[in-house]
Amino acid sequence: MTRLGRSAVEVTPLGLGAAPLGNLYTPVTDEQAHAAVHAAWQRGIRYFDTAPHYGLGASERRLGAALRAYDRARYTVSTKVGRRLEPADGTGDDLANGFAVPADQRRVWDFSADGVRRTLEASLARLGLDRVDVVYLHDPDDHAEQALREGYPALEKLRSEGVVGAIGAGMNQAETLTRFVRDTDVDVVLCAGRHTLLDQSAAAALLPEARRRGVSVIAGGAFNSGLLADPAPHSTYDYTRAPEELLHRALRLKEVAERHGVTLRAAALAFAAAPPAVASVLVGARSAAEVHDCAEQFATPVPDAFWRELRDTGLLPPQEPS
Repeated sequence: MTRLGRSAVEVTPLGLGAAPLGNLYTPVTDEQAHAAVHAAWQRGIRYFDTAPHYGLGASERRLGAALRAYDRARYTVSTKVGRRLEPADGTGDDLANGFAVPADQRRVWDFSADGVRRTLEASLARLGLDRVDVVYLHDPDDHAEQALREGYPALEKLRSEGVVGAIGAGMNQAETLTRFVRDTDVDVVLCAGRHTLLDQSAAAALLPEARRRGVSVIAGGAFNSGLLADPAPHSTYDYTRAPEELLHRALRLKEVAERHGVTLRAAALAFAAAPPAVASVLVGARSAAEVHDCAEQFATPVPDAFWRELRDTGLLPPQEPS
């Protein structure tokens, strides 16, 4: 277990990202969701991440229900604020936002202090918990000023009151996360998709700045939403169809990995876990089989010769992985 920043909250090296449990892209049954959480527990995973955004609350409800079988003192849960859920007319589905659920609620961007508290209270109700361990400001890309001016102080107050143990921000970009690391007293940031075999943009400033300031990084999106899991013409990258150039690069990475006796999945997870600032790698999984596979890949050693070949052929910068 690794502590997040200067907080007392601890996470396991591998965590379960629960977006798929909210019917990301395709439906998942309650039984499948519970089996995925149970498999994660079997594999020693004790860190679970969710958000109201994931399936309009479905991920939180399913994760909370599955975790009731376990001792609350033995696991860490994070959720997010910034998208407040409000009732909607319920017609249609939420596939435009990536989730195969009825559109019976709508998301409202809200990084105000009141919005943070209301969103967290609703999350606790869906999770069936009296507390969560970590709260992230979720995707404040277009709301950075309000998130910094109102949302962050609200989280800081919740932390000082002991309502949450650690606070931070979670985004699919590194630049604004670096600003949070520099300008606030966050414990942790969740960086999705920007520290991977295909995108090393977090290495420019975020990772070194986080290490310098003692802020932990959670590495999400190690497979870049699927392209590094199984590169194929239908693969997705950043939740849309993968560009041809990136697909070609992923296939080259896969060839090198297989030549060195490892899978591309194992290499992707090893790369994500490598920097000293990274406390945990989050993997999204929708079934017990996917959880077991991720755990096995995460535990697989990746030979130094693999990294050397990537650097020698220009598939990785000279200093990576670092």
